Amino acid sequence: MDFEQAIKSRYSCRKFQDREVPRETIEKILTLAQHTPSWSNVQPWRVILASGDAARTFSTALVRHIEAGAKPNPDFSFPTEYEGVERDRRRACGLQLYQAVDIKREDEARKRDQFLENYRLFGAPHVALITTPRYMATYGVLDCGLYVSNFMLAAQTLGIATIAQAALAFYSDFVHDYFSVGDERQIVCGISFGYEDKAHGINQYRTVRAGLGEVVTWL
Repeated sequence: MDFEQAIKSRYSCRKFQDREVPRETIEKILTLAQHTPSWSNVQPWRVILASGDAARTFSTALVRHIEAGAKPNPDFSFPTEYEGVERDRRRACGLQLYQAVDIKREDEARKRDQFLENYRLFGAPHVALITTPRYMATYGVLDCGLYVSNFMLAAQTLGIATIAQAALAFYSDFVHDYFSVGDERQIVCGISFGYEDKAHGINQYRTVRAGLGEVVTWL
């Protein structure tokens, strides 16, 4: 698969097969992602990679934490609301998701259950949690964002589906405690990955990308 195929075919997978990815394939993804450029080549990312029972145990504990009434406590400020075209795109994405699994707007119980799928890792057998040094602030996060993108594209070329999950950073305090991550590092996001469940409806829709006229100013 060439770069154009990889970037056009990659999507956020929200239902995975119960089938683990071979260790050598995961190592190949990590090795390719390690070529990500970074500020002065500092390579600020650190990866916690949980597989199989370790991923399931983490997911179960996190869901219990949330269902017990825990409040979000991210290391970074999340948007409190969206405006303009970003709001419109977000709404369109959410509508497509609910339509794909036939969840009605008024069905709060099923919407809540679908929300919790984020923390069940969408059934993925693997999750990578990405952290950055706190002192590097914005530029550490930027470098980690590049790493996340390269990780997902590398996975795509090897036939592995992914989804980047800011949702896992929403409860950063839990992640810190669970994996003994010190306060000197911040939780950026997670990447759940594995083999896609091609038959599931939630993996059938694709989001629309803005045209160049919406995002580029030519001078």
